[in-house]
Amino acid sequence: MTTAPAPRTPGEMSEVIDPDTGSVRVSGHLTVQGADLLRGTVESLRRDGHTRVSLDLRDVRAADDAGLRILRTVGRQLAADGGELLVRHLPAPAR
Repeated sequence: MTTAPAPRTPGEMSEVIDPDTGSVRVSGHLTVQGADLLRGTVESLRRDGHTRVSLDLRDVRAADDAGLRILRTVGRQLAADGGELLVRHLPAPAR
């Protein structure tokens, strides 16, 4: 497993990547910047041969609309290429 650096400030997003299974466990706050980081992680896993990538968001404490929108776009892009993005424990957008 690969672990991204621990968040520098409370609420920042971090991820734990399992390159063997193509899964990512995310914690903190999912903002547009964090979702863009996740996009890169998903693309990297795809390049490594994973047709199915799993995101576990159970430890995400907050998410903004822009971050969630990026995840939907990544899912559509994977599907268009014959892949699949599995998102577990999708948080509600912050109000």
